[in-house]
Amino acid sequence: MRRREFISLLGGAAVLPLGARAQERIRRIGVLMPYGKDNPEVHARITAFIDELQQLGWIDGRNAKIE
Repeated sequence: MRRREFISLLGGAAVLPLGARAQERIRRIGVLMPYGKDNPEVHARITAFIDELQQLGWIDGRNAKIE
């Protein structure tokens, strides 16, 4: 193996983890509501919000974190 090929092989191996890490990026979504946590309306609205996000391709725990 030539030196130039060896160096390009090492460079390619170093880039692979960077590309894999970029795909695992998780976005944070903050939800603020003027209701208490025990209010049933909050649960209904949060569920509807999560359902709409899933239709757009955002999945809680995979590529989005809802707080």
